[in-house]
Amino acid sequence: MTHRNEQSIMLVDGMALLFRAYYATAANGYIRRTKAGVPTNAIYGFIRYFWDAVQTFDPTHVICCWDMGGTTFRGEHFAAYKGNRGDAPDDLIPQFALIREVTDSLGIPNIGAEGFEADDCIGTLARHYTQHEDIDVMILSGDHDLLQLVDERTRVIIMKKGHGNYMVYTPETLLAEKGLKPRQIVDLKGLMGDASDNYPGVRGIGEKTALKLVQEYDSIEGILDNLEQLTPSVRKKIESDLDMLHISRKLATIHCEVPVACGLDSCLLSLNHVQIVDKFEQLEMKSLCALMGVAMGS
Repeated sequence: MTHRNEQSIMLVDGMALLFRAYYATAANGYIRRTKAGVPTNAIYGFIRYFWDAVQTFDPTHVICCWDMGGTTFRGEHFAAYKGNRGDAPDDLIPQFALIREVTDSLGIPNIGAEGFEADDCIGTLARHYTQHEDIDVMILSGDHDLLQLVDERTRVIIMKKGHGNYMVYTPETLLAEKGLKPRQIVDLKGLMGDASDNYPGVRGIGEKTALKLVQEYDSIEGILDNLEQLTPSVRKKIESDLDMLHISRKLATIHCEVPVACGLDSCLLSLNHVQIVDKFEQLEMKSLCALMGVAMGS
């Protein structure tokens, strides 16, 4: 795959890959385990997803970003934020720590910040690299909220259903597919809310109406400046839910000034075969060595 610059960095949304990998296999009722009974299905699937993306998009540098758990600034703004999510499945919980050991063995930095989500770390790093380094940025996730980070030097790669299926978003493909500019993603979410993150937006306004309003009036400010042009029904809904509109947009906005950093020399993708073989043998998944072209017995 050609890059505008010789160097490119892939910022991986770790939780998005890990959860996807867990549910893809757990749905079939089979949980891969070591002989000692430690579940490893999410780790195994994570590496398969990750390595396919590395081979497809050929980054020179890689960082993995993680949610740290605990309260985030969004939860402080809106107590119900993500309040609809139950506990992680028991078989997934031990894999949270193990996957970071695996990415460590691959020489990939794990980055997270207390009080922030992985999205915020990704946004902060993407902004830094595009503004201060001569490197193109790719973001690997399944989370469409990250589309707000798309720009001329940042592509967002959304993992689609099935293995090895991706939609790559640039400003041009985002406009062609959704009729939106990257900054309008947060306006759309402010209006329609996000059921998976448990914030409502404006009650009674769904995606179709929200999209039409944002496309017609450009932003929430544009909509509020033209309330008299809206249908009485839509206008009433917005006026009744102004506070939640602004809160929802704030919740949807990725914070790009998180106290995280990683020098390019620390995230160059360079596999230490001995280290990887050791970790994969420990987790009883040696078949991944062959997948990654790592020589056994190195």
